[in-house]
Amino acid sequence: DSGLRFHYVAAGERGKPLMLLLHGFPEFWYSWRHQLREFKSEYRVVALDLRGYGETDAPSHKENYKLDCLITDIKDILESLGYNKCVLIGHDWGGLIAWLVAICYPEMVTKLIVVNFPHPSVFTEYILRHPSQLIKSGYYFFFQMPWFPEFMFTVNDFKVLKSLFTSQATGIGRKGCRLTAEDIEAYLYVFSQPGALTGPINHYRSIFSCLPLQHHEVIMPTLLLWGERDAFMEVEMAEMTRIYVKNHFRLTILSEASHWLQQDQPDIVNKLIWTFLKEETTRKRE
Repeated sequence: DSGLRFHYVAAGERGKPLMLLLHGFPEFWYSWRHQLREFKSEYRVVALDLRGYGETDAPSHKENYKLDCLITDIKDILESLGYNKCVLIGHDWGGLIAWLVAICYPEMVTKLIVVNFPHPSVFTEYILRHPSQLIKSGYYFFFQMPWFPEFMFTVNDFKVLKSLFTSQATGIGRKGCRLTAEDIEAYLYVFSQPGALTGPINHYRSIFSCLPLQHHEVIMPTLLLWGERDAFMEVEMAEMTRIYVKNHFRLTILSEASHWLQQDQPDIVNKLIWTFLKEETTRKRE
């Protein structure tokens, strides 16, 4: 309905159950490369470039990035792919969108899997009470400025972008699957295109349009995966998420893993997802 063209990468046969993958910031479909390969045997796996990212259209006004628009995008994409429901997986900002889709359109989500992002209500409540998380989320406020955040990412041959994935403070650690030179090159290629950073940062410029939420409850089986060494999100929020899930809820915290969990520990993440997908979820909660 938005008139936007969306780019996605798909694996697995059409007609198999749909698994829809929503990436975070500053990423694109490529952050799900390990999952595209892994789950194509039983699913039609679709990794999206969100609105404003990569080869997907990027409207110029920040009003076009309100959370309401991003939620509707997912509903429209599902329908245009010929499905009425999916397994929905989101990481980071894509995790926020996944939570909201699950809350607003529960009939569309058979199972919800979120990586390193708490329930949105937990996030907003926690950040107000914990200055340490407010500081870690300081970039949300920095991104409200026009043009300057985009400029900062480009300085010194995109040093900030590279260091997010590779530095000791924020990157994938010693025990993780470090990004290869080719992986880094893929990210640099996408984000060095003219204007390629404005759409992604506009997502943050519109965050205050929709929070706090009117509705909170998640009614489908839910798996929350969390890298404990996340430099941006405090792990306490993961356990607090449980109160909003009115169904089978499983939380797994990986002690040596970073924020970039599905790239950092792909084998473990894939195994945990398979286990969750194959579970009978007649048990309500655990």
